[in-house]
Amino acid sequence: MSKQKTLAKVREQIAQVENDIRQGENKVKRLLQKNHQQERKDRTRRLIERGAILESLIPDAKELSNEQIQSLLVKVLKLPSAPNAIS
Repeated sequence: MSKQKTLAKVREQIAQVENDIRQGENKVKRLLQKNHQQERKDRTRRLIERGAILESLIPDAKELSNEQIQSLLVKVLKLPSAPNAIS
């Protein structure tokens, strides 16, 4: 084989490896995005579920503002028995 053919073959292999690397990097990006999206979906679901739990337990929760709900929770969680209740 001539040097030119060998050099061309090596360049072709380099191009293929570079292409494989780009594909691998893109796959990693897609997987990271998928993971991030799943984490956001999980968080959203958790927030909705917990909000529903709070609304079901707090009388007239629909009538209270977010600040009032927060104030109520802060006060309840500062009660001396609160740390023992969370387990």
